[in-house]
Amino acid sequence: MTFKGTTESPQRSCLGCRTSKDKSLLIRFVQTPDMEILPDLESRLPGRGAYTCTNKQCLKSAIDQRQFKRSFKHDVTVMPAEQLIEHVRQQLHNRITGLIGLANKAGLITGGSSMVIEALRNKRKPGLVIVAADVSEAIGDKIIQAATVHHVSHRIVLTKDDFGLILGKAPRSAIAVATGGFVAQLVRAIDRYTNFLGEV
Repeated sequence: MTFKGTTESPQRSCLGCRTSKDKSLLIRFVQTPDMEILPDLESRLPGRGAYTCTNKQCLKSAIDQRQFKRSFKHDVTVMPAEQLIEHVRQQLHNRITGLIGLANKAGLITGGSSMVIEALRNKRKPGLVIVAADVSEAIGDKIIQAATVHHVSHRIVLTKDDFGLILGKAPRSAIAVATGGFVAQLVRAIDRYTNFLGEV
């Protein structure tokens, strides 16, 4: 039953596993004027789209089974599976670093384990803590425990060098993102990235 004033989210089927999901939960692919298949991660490009789950195994299955050709109903050029998977991974990675960079320019990022823990203890707490994947277990556990105690969401992604490069500083073990619009965008971007890699 659909209540008045509500709308169902558009559904699409994954070319790899055939499961139907909300479009927002899938990766959209489009064909270029040269008939090459490329990802459209933000679903902004015009034209017909084809979809896979946000999972590299579904993308590999779609390529191996020549599902893009069937979906677009003519010959298309598709990169080898490993190459297209890496292309998508890099775009998802760039989305995360780009958002952190924009948040940093807006003055919404706190970097460094001690600074992040201090921010968590403040009255005005951050909206999200991101811990580097290559941080030491002791430091990582300390930051995650502090985030949990203060009811702040956390994610584990990127590296200490990545954080340092984005912030224009030395490597950082973790960053905190101030409450605001960047939090929801980053959570979605990080979850898509880790889902794609199968690291959930």
